[in-house]
Amino acid sequence: MASKTVSADQGNPLGTLKNLWPYMWPSDRPDLKGRVVWATLFLLLSKVVLITVPYFFKWATDALNGELATPGWLPMALATPVLLVIAYNVVRLVQWGFNQLRDALFARVGQHAVRQLAYKTFVHMHELSLRFHLERRTGGLSRIIERGTKGIEIIVRFTILNTVPTLIEFALTAIIFGFAYGWTYVLVTAITVWLYIWFTIRASDWRIGIRRAMNDSDTDANTKAVDSLLNFETVKYFGNEDMESRRFDASMAGYERSATQVWTSLGWLNMGQGVIFGIGMMVMMVMSALAVQRGDQTIGDFVFINAMLMQLSVPLNFIGFVYREIRQGLADIEQMFELLDVEPEVRDAPDAASLDVKSGTIRFDNVSFSYDPARPILKGISFEVPAGKTIAIVGPSGAGKSTISRLLYRFYDIQSGSISVDGQDVSQVTQKSLRAAIGMVPQDTVLFNDTIAYNIRYGRVGASDEEVRKAAELAQISGFIESLPEGFESMVGERGLKLSGGEKQRVAIARTILKAPPILILDEATSALDTATEQEIQAALDFVSKGRTTLVIAHRLSTVVSADEIIVLKDGVIAERGRHAELLAQKGLYASMWDRQREATEAEEQLKRMREADEYGIFDRRRIADPDEA
Repeated sequence: MASKTVSADQGNPLGTLKNLWPYMWPSDRPDLKGRVVWATLFLLLSKVVLITVPYFFKWATDALNGELATPGWLPMALATPVLLVIAYNVVRLVQWGFNQLRDALFARVGQHAVRQLAYKTFVHMHELSLRFHLERRTGGLSRIIERGTKGIEIIVRFTILNTVPTLIEFALTAIIFGFAYGWTYVLVTAITVWLYIWFTIRASDWRIGIRRAMNDSDTDANTKAVDSLLNFETVKYFGNEDMESRRFDASMAGYERSATQVWTSLGWLNMGQGVIFGIGMMVMMVMSALAVQRGDQTIGDFVFINAMLMQLSVPLNFIGFVYREIRQGLADIEQMFELLDVEPEVRDAPDAASLDVKSGTIRFDNVSFSYDPARPILKGISFEVPAGKTIAIVGPSGAGKSTISRLLYRFYDIQSGSISVDGQDVSQVTQKSLRAAIGMVPQDTVLFNDTIAYNIRYGRVGASDEEVRKAAELAQISGFIESLPEGFESMVGERGLKLSGGEKQRVAIARTILKAPPILILDEATSALDTATEQEIQAALDFVSKGRTTLVIAHRLSTVVSADEIIVLKDGVIAERGRHAELLAQKGLYASMWDRQREATEAEEQLKRMREADEYGIFDRRRIADPDEA
């Protein structure tokens, strides 16, 4: 696979072709190079044969008119009108066959280029930082890539298969006109071609702006559609179907206007091209008709010139089409090339080695970090998670708790300080080896729209069915899965929406068990669950974290009472640290948070008991409202 970086070259098709050339002439694919050579050979043969087609038409016309002067190389026996007509059609078929062979041979080359660039873009998207993806809209991004790959195919195919052969045909036509009929014909042809190409380029450049506006509207409409469908339940909760429809229709209205302008402008472009070529053709046909009247040319010459011009009109018209398509293809891939030009925020160091995890000790040493320089998140944080121990990080919202897990995963690079695992700075090891050593159970588990087995096996893609079942059993979800009609092959739906919050969390735990990492991060893994489900999930989490270096990011303090150490963050600094009992004894921030959560839990449980009592009829609202009626 070519490793050359493709960069945007919006105004220079030759520059873009230069960047794309390694994909059309891949250094590691001699079979594709052979196809390019053979396709070029058939391309040249088809143009040589194409030039002979009008000659057979001319000879057949002169033979029918009794004016044929037989070429020396053509046997008299073949110089009959019928045989010349047959030869004319045979040569046309041969030329057409060469074109089809050319296209068939080049098809794999073009598709290989499309595949490699699409793959390069996909890989690049995964190399970009979390910040980039949080700021982008998925729907718009997918549309940009879709249009970009189509634009690449257009550029690759048209520049090689159409532009070069058309230039060859122009040259051959000019030579024939010059030597056979005089350079006046060449001059008229050159002026016609120049005016045609000049008008085509000017009009196509004008249409590119309209095309960009259409692309922007298309991207916006697709973004709104995908965003709305991903939030289907939220739309239903608030009954905002009409609002979503209006937003989508407003974007499509912009697309409608731009698309109408695109097709209208195409009509004006085609009309202008037709007028220019028609006038040029009329001038040359008048010149030939006058020559026939003078006796300087035969009827066959008149027919020959007409046939050559008609034949020339096809690639000439195609030059306009090719230019338009290449420019429109460039407009389509501009944003894709811009994506390829975005530099990953986090890169492996040039001499990065694989992380060697011996015990799994994590250390944050005076770490400072901010997403925005004007708003620091962590301010000189230092702590250690000893091998096999559990350290919990708690604190108010916005204190920087989840940021710590993202920094350990190296989704972002810190501004100062260091983060190490077993003494190895995470910025000096490969991201792949670092993330392979860490398991994550997040608060919001997002599943792939595939089977339960696929989502569990995502923790270790080579795991056997038995290992998947064992992981599910340890995560206490195997019973639920086996109760489903399709068992492990049951589909979970978009983002796992067919499963409850607790079921999704158990799937996340199962795939983490399957991954079997030495380091575990539990990022508020139970905060979105009800109390009963939380207690069930907590039991599974306790099992997973046993013997592993575990970092717990927690909102509910009841889940961290058994941690070896609890770190309390506030405003990006460590406000308190110690075990649960020690922190309660300090009567500080942790103790106040504990009291508030305990009161909320007690109120929730009391309300629950009242509802249960009401369900069984212990309380009768009518008696409370009117004792006499009772």
